[in-house]
Amino acid sequence: MVTIAIIGRPNVGKSTLFNRLVGRRLALVDDRPGVTRDRRMGEARLMDLEFGIVDTAGLEDAGAETLEGRMRAQTEAAIAAADLCLFMIDVKAGLTPQDQDFAELLRRSARKVILVANKAEARGSQAGLLDAYSVGLGEPVAISAEHGEGMGDLRDAMVEALGRAAFRPAKPAKAAEEEPLTEDAADEEPGDEDEAIEPYDATKPLRLAIVGRPNAGKSTLINRFLGEDRLLTGPEAGITRDSISVEWEWRGRKIKVFDTAGMRRKARIQEKLEKLSVADGLRAIRFAEVVVIVFDVTIPFERQDLSIVDLIEREGRAPVIAFNKWDLVEDRQALLADLREKTGRLLPQLRGIKAVTVSGETGEGIDRLMKAVTETHEIWNRRVSTARLNQWLERAVAKHPPPAVAGRRVNVKYMTQIKTRPPSFVVSTARPEALGASYTRYLVNGLRDQFGFAGVPIRLALRKPRNPYALKKKRSS
Repeated sequence: MVTIAIIGRPNVGKSTLFNRLVGRRLALVDDRPGVTRDRRMGEARLMDLEFGIVDTAGLEDAGAETLEGRMRAQTEAAIAAADLCLFMIDVKAGLTPQDQDFAELLRRSARKVILVANKAEARGSQAGLLDAYSVGLGEPVAISAEHGEGMGDLRDAMVEALGRAAFRPAKPAKAAEEEPLTEDAADEEPGDEDEAIEPYDATKPLRLAIVGRPNAGKSTLINRFLGEDRLLTGPEAGITRDSISVEWEWRGRKIKVFDTAGMRRKARIQEKLEKLSVADGLRAIRFAEVVVIVFDVTIPFERQDLSIVDLIEREGRAPVIAFNKWDLVEDRQALLADLREKTGRLLPQLRGIKAVTVSGETGEGIDRLMKAVTETHEIWNRRVSTARLNQWLERAVAKHPPPAVAGRRVNVKYMTQIKTRPPSFVVSTARPEALGASYTRYLVNGLRDQFGFAGVPIRLALRKPRNPYALKKKRSS
C-alpha cells in the first residue's frame, strides 16, 4: 500500500489533515506548536483512494542531542520511507525562511512532493498562496484541513504524482460491530447438555497497550520490541503525548502495540494538552486487550502505579506488570523477593497477576514478558462450562454456606458464565442483597483458584431468577 507522509514546520495543520484523512480524531490537535512528537501511522481514505498516511513532528532546526533534534530525526526517517510527501505550509501566516529550508531538504530527500497550502479559507491568505510558488515545488494545492475544503484538488494531485494504479480502491465503510454485553443469559436455567467451548486461538492478532507513570521507560521498551528507534525516547519526562500504535510480530503472531502518555495523578494535571494526552491513553486502554503496566523498578509501587493497576482492573482489561530498568539493580535476589511480597499484598484484587522483570535498554526479559502477555490473554478469554461451574458451586456452598438472614438460609440456585473478556459470571439466588460483599468475594476467589483465572479481573453479578408466573398475574389482574 502507498505510504504518504505529511511534512511541515510546527503548527501548520498536519495533525488536522491527518485526522481528516483517517476519518477519526486519532492525533492530538492544539493551538500551541510542537504537539506531535512521534510518527503516527494510519489508514487513510480520500474519496475513491485508500492509502497509508503518516503524521510527523514539526520540522525544526536543532542540535541532534536535543528533544527537537530527535523529533527531526523521526521526521526524516518518515520522509525516507514515504512514497509521497505532502509538504504543508500555512498561507495564513505566510511563507517563512524555515519553510524554504525544509523545501530544500525535501527536494534532496523525498521521492515525490506535493506542496499543500493550508488555511486557504482564511481572510488575507491569497498573498501567502501566491508566495508559495516561490518554494519551487510546483503549483500549490489550496486546502482547508479544518473545514475539508480543497480535498478534491488534493486527490487529483496525488493521482497525478503516483498514478491511479498505485492506490487501493476504497471499499464501502462498514459499521463496527461491538461485542454484546447483555446479561440475558442470567434469566435462563442451564441445560443438562454441556455447551461446546471453543479452544483458545493463539494465532489471532492481539492488541497490547503499554501504560505507566512518566519516564518509566514505555517507549524504550516498545523500541526494544521492534528492534529499531521507532518511538521518540530520552531523559526528559513526558515525551510521549499521543497514543501511538505500531504493528509488530512475535513468534509469528501479529501484535498491535499502543504506546501511551505517562499518567500522573489527576491533581497534578493542569494543562489542557496533558489532559488530552491522558484521555488519549485511556482510549487506548479501552481498545486494548492486554495492558502492560510499566513500573520503574528503582521506585516501584508509588501511589500512581497502584491507581493505574486499579484503573485497568475497573476497565476489565487483562493486566501484566513489567518491572522495567532491571539492568540498574545490583542486589537482584533481595529486590525480587520484596517485589513478590508487595505485589501480592498491594494488589489483592488481581491475585496471581503475572509480573516480569525487564530492561528496555538491554532487552533482558522481553521474551518472558511476551509469554506472560499471551498466557494472560488466554486466561482473559477462558470460558468454563455451566455444568462444571455448578458442580463447583455446589461444593463451595456446602463447604461455606451463605449467611442466614432472619433465621433463613439464602438459597444459591445456580451459576453460569455470560461472557469472557473479562470472565463474567451470574449467580442466581432468590435474595441477592442478602449474600453480601464478603460472600461474593469468597466466590470470586474460589473461581480464580479452581478454574485458573489468576491475575485477571472477574465480574460476578447476583440476580434474582425470573418468576414465570409474574406476567400471568399481571394479565389476569
